[in-house]
Amino acid sequence: MHTEAHTGFEWEDRYLLGYRAMDDTHREFVDLVNALLTVPDNGLPAALQAFAQHAEAHFAQENAWMLTEDFPPRDCHIDEHNKVLASVHDVQQLLAEGDVDIVRELAKALRDWFPEHADYMDSALSTWLVKRAHAGRPLVFRRDGGKSKE
Repeated sequence: MHTEAHTGFEWEDRYLLGYRAMDDTHREFVDLVNALLTVPDNGLPAALQAFAQHAEAHFAQENAWMLTEDFPPRDCHIDEHNKVLASVHDVQQLLAEGDVDIVRELAKALRDWFPEHADYMDSALSTWLVKRAHAGRPLVFRRDGGKSKE
């Protein structure tokens, strides 16, 4: 049983990377992590299943882009995706055994992990993909004064 209030995870324009397909997937990622943080305990199995399905498709898409477009640091990036998926699968098993708290811990870890992963790994991939497709860098407009990395 949880005594602490669940703090959510909201989308911020600072997460925009300038590659629309990636940005759209990242919005969904944030929404699904938010659900893991805020859904009542009885909704956790469905929320975790939805997140797991999203993460598998999300990471598979990024991995495919990296392989297809010969992204140089792909091995490290793919390895990080694999570690997250392994954690998600472990947590699914623990939830099936009745451990509700572990799902909240995973969600907090994902909330903490995502901004740095997006800022460093995914922004490099986004830049690579835009450069390969359009011979230029991504152009990002942020409405909320989000931090811009130049």
